[in-house]
Amino acid sequence: MIGYVTLGTNDLARTAAFYDALLAELGATRMMESERFIAWTTGPTSPGLCATLPYDRNPATVGNGTMVALAVDSRDKVDALYKKALELGATDEGPAGERGPGFYAGYFRDLDGNKLNVFCMG
Repeated sequence: MIGYVTLGTNDLARTAAFYDALLAELGATRMMESERFIAWTTGPTSPGLCATLPYDRNPATVGNGTMVALAVDSRDKVDALYKKALELGATDEGPAGERGPGFYAGYFRDLDGNKLNVFCMG
């Protein structure tokens, strides 16, 4: 149902380096880019994640209550991606662990303060 999610940034080059390295862990690569945005995906029919300089040219800000969730298929991948995000400079918003029956997740904020999590079910 979701085609892509867009996150605002004030430093596209810095954000690109972060997401190139982080999303490579999921097998994602850049699918589209311009001087104002970059989009990553794992395939042409899979949802994408985009980083963009705001269209109105005002500073990018973090949405209060907004979060992007990255789905993986194992707890080991949750642990690895969460750890990779922190190694790349993300800040901890809740370590990887069981959040409820069958829901395992780790939470972090990217270099611009956008909140993400990586999770698996089961």
